[in-house]
Formats: sequence, C-alpha cells, structure tokens
Amino acid sequence: MTDDPTNLVRLLWGPGPQPRRGPKPALTLDGIARTGTEIADAEGLGAVSMQRVAEQLGKTKMSLYRYLPGKAELIAVMVETALDDAPEGGEGDWRARLTAWSYGLGEMLRRHPWLLEATVGPRLMGPKELGWMERALSALDGTGLTGAERMDAVVLLTSHVRGIALQSRAAAPSSAPEAQLLAALGTVLRDHGADYPHLAAATASSVRSGAQGQDQALEFGLDRILDGLEVLITGRTRS
Repeated sequence: MTDDPTNLVRLLWGPGPQPRRGPKPALTLDGIARTGTEIADAEGLGAVSMQRVAEQLGKTKMSLYRYLPGKAELIAVMVETALDDAPEGGEGDWRARLTAWSYGLGEMLRRHPWLLEATVGPRLMGPKELGWMERALSALDGTGLTGAERMDAVVLLTSHVRGIALQSRAAAPSSAPEAQLLAALGTVLRDHGADYPHLAAATASSVRSGAQGQDQALEFGLDRILDGLEVLITGRTRS
C-alpha cells in the first residue's frame, strides 16, 4: 500500500471518478477488479499483477494506471469485489445469527481462498468488509457484553473460520483436512502407536466414527466458542 492512502480511500469509499465528455472509457474499475479476481480464483494471488490483468483485458499495463496507482490498490479493490454482502441480521437469537455469519464467511473463503492472504495486517478496509464486522457485532448487541468483549468475540470467530479455511486450502481438493491428517497419522502410528497411546486412541476413535469422511472441525470449534459466549452472556444477564 502506498504511504498516501488518499487514492485508496477514494477507490474503496468514493466518490468515484466523475463522468466526462468524450468517448466512453475503455475500462472500468469494476471490470479491472473482476478480472484480477478471476485470475486469483484460478491461480492464486501470486499470479495477479498489473501486467497480467492488462493482458487479460487486451490492454496495455499503462492503461490500468489511469484507474489504479498500483498492485496494492488493485488487491484492495479486488477484496471488495469478491466479498458478498454480510448475512442479514434480525432473525433468530445472537447464537443463530453468529452461526449463519460464520458459515457465510467460511463459504466465501472457500470460493476465494486468496482472500486469506489479501485480508491480513493493518490496512484500510472497504464498505463490504466493515459490513461483515458490523453484522457480527450487531448480533451481540443487548447481550451484556462490553464493546471490547464483542470485538474480541468477533476476532475469535474470524480466527477459527480462517484457520479451518487455511487447512482446507492446503488439503487435496477431493479430501477433507481431517481425513488427510488421519491418514498421515495412521501411517506412523502403526509402528509407533505405543509411544503415543492417547493420540492412537483418539485417531482410532475418529476412524470408527467416520469423521475421516467429513470435516467437522468448523462445526465443533464454532459450537464450543458459542458455548463459552453463552455462559458469559448468561452470567451477565443474571447479574
């Protein structure tokens, strides 16, 4: 990102370029961002460059600089383009709303795995990304949690969903991360299980229950996080 965030603020938050007389522009910011998103979806974020996007559009690299100062701004706009609107709130209790929010985030990261790389570190966020935070925080409104606690809860949920998405990204497309882990452990534990009895027992139990065929980590972790929040919220409500 450039040292001067003025251009990025304008790109993400507007106002956009004002229409001028003359021929219709050959490119649009949305079209450029969508092209970058298509490349990232297919080949990963590392494949995205101003040159590659320009080639995909049949234009010169210099023509893109009329719309974007550089790659950092391109990626920031790509994030906003790729994001869905946050799930609507208002239906169900806080737990149901945060469950829908978490699964929605997980699905979006599965469709666009490169978002895991593009949405890290301190940076300027756009309206859609902030909308996701707003929606999660609104679900906890009236629960008795402080603002800081609500923020921490959203960070915890986000970290869990991102962690599972990262594991899924590293796994083979046809196999869940848990299945691959169990397969790898099974190879070693056949000869060394006696040295790791608790791990061997847990692995055997997972295989017998059929957990190796489905990724249950997201659901299990999400339920435990929400259970903990429920205990805290119940205590606040009683007091």
